[in-house]
Amino acid sequence: MKENKILALKYRPQEFKDLIGQEVMSQTITNAIELGKTPNAYLLTGIRGVGKTTTARLIAKALNCSKDFSKGEKCKTGEYCHCSEIINSNHMDILEMDAASKTGIDDIRELIENSKYSPTSAKYKIFIIDEAHMLSKQAFNGLLKTLEEPPPSLKFILATTEVRKIPVTILSRCQRFDLKRVSVEKLCNHLKDIAKKENGKISDDAIRLIARTSEGSVRDAISLLDRALISNFISKNNLIEENDVREMLGLADRSKIISLFKEVLNGNEKEALKYLRELIDVGLDAKNFLNDMLEVLYLFSRRINLGSIEKDMTISESEVKMVDEYSKNIDMQDIGLFWQLTIKTIDDLKIIGNENLTLEMYIMQLVHLKNIETKKEISQNDIEDKGDLKQKSLAGENIKEENLEVNLSTQIKNQLKNTDQVKKNPIKNLSPEISKTKIEITSFQDLIDQANKEKEVELKFDLERNVKLVSFNSGKIDISFNEKLNQSFIKNLTEKLLLWTGKRWIISLSKNNDAKSIYEKNMEIKSSKLEEFKKTDLAQQIKEAFPDAKIVDIQEEKND
Repeated sequence: MKENKILALKYRPQEFKDLIGQEVMSQTITNAIELGKTPNAYLLTGIRGVGKTTTARLIAKALNCSKDFSKGEKCKTGEYCHCSEIINSNHMDILEMDAASKTGIDDIRELIENSKYSPTSAKYKIFIIDEAHMLSKQAFNGLLKTLEEPPPSLKFILATTEVRKIPVTILSRCQRFDLKRVSVEKLCNHLKDIAKKENGKISDDAIRLIARTSEGSVRDAISLLDRALISNFISKNNLIEENDVREMLGLADRSKIISLFKEVLNGNEKEALKYLRELIDVGLDAKNFLNDMLEVLYLFSRRINLGSIEKDMTISESEVKMVDEYSKNIDMQDIGLFWQLTIKTIDDLKIIGNENLTLEMYIMQLVHLKNIETKKEISQNDIEDKGDLKQKSLAGENIKEENLEVNLSTQIKNQLKNTDQVKKNPIKNLSPEISKTKIEITSFQDLIDQANKEKEVELKFDLERNVKLVSFNSGKIDISFNEKLNQSFIKNLTEKLLLWTGKRWIISLSKNNDAKSIYEKNMEIKSSKLEEFKKTDLAQQIKEAFPDAKIVDIQEEKND
């Protein structure tokens, strides 16, 4: 029977030189084996599909091969060696344990008991523990002593994708090797070699897309290539193009996504949704689309901050031109908002059943979020007032139209404003309700008293405990604060001050670290009074009468 292995197994590295992207690690391990300075335990860590288990088997082969495996010497056909058994995972002295299914202390006890016996035929007995982070706390503790002082002929190799879950006590007993993500360029070259050996006809653009999609994982890249070649098996003469791979994976054409993004930047909601529906019709995967949007946002931010991106092989020349052209209509503040909205939409996909509906709402939100930046709204009253104000002048200065326009982005994004940011002629278009409730607040204490009177408990607590007053003037408060301050404090305070006083106040931040909160000042005064009282005759008499008593507080008597 003909054996047909999947490509990921068929092209699994059999020598250290076959490990792509891990040259430094391979050289370090082979040097240690040649010098006879191998550690008691190896720890191999990295993302899925970069070669952790493969490297573990290669180490086992290098330690036990009858030839000089580290130099590339191969066993002769018919000559007995341990390599073939290790490759097939059926060697008696090379035990591979899946820690995901054997997590308990009983499994580790069995392994430790096994470690007491010498290898049957190989030079070293080797225990390969895959997904080591899945072991329980008791299992790790059970391994500690054996890892530190194993028998001379025993080696441990631990492989994990989540090294942070490995206890420090285990890490300190292992020699750690971090397997890196493989670059797109190296993956492309590797996939081209495999496609050539398999007589597969696939374009360079399609291979580049597969390499990008695999995110540095060699196994994922080879599996996607295998899938692409199989999908084209019936019509062998046809060349597999980039669009074929996109259709297979449910990926959108990035140039179309950039075109869609252009319509968002222009505020053209209808055209943006038209592009989205076209993408959905060709089998768009919602999560892949949103991740592609994150990539596009990254490209725009990179173009804005770092300049040209022409040398990046992950993006075509036409896409570079599109990013260069459209990046003039966006800034980093917009990109930050779009990024957060995209991440939130990815989370929304887990809750909302209709993915297409979610994506349409996402695009509409992007359009209106951008409109906040560009659209300036003027109320009908302001338009009427503008006609009158054009004919008037104050102190010899003509009032400009720009002073009447309210920039919505400033209202939404800037809670904290410096004096320089305040317009010379701000609009004071207050509602009659606010005007009627006008009061005077002339000091910081007045502000606290008003918050107490209005039963604004949270605001009063922040003013007393978390805010440190630097200066107080009518219409402007300069403060510093501690890390416990409520995130919405500035917004709440400005709204309440507008409601109570009928005018807008400026709340600005100061770097004055010497300022103290009202609570801290009161505590200092209280402590000072307490110390003074302890020096009085009355305090001494109390202490003599009650030797074990401590004076912790004093209060002045209130006369009704």
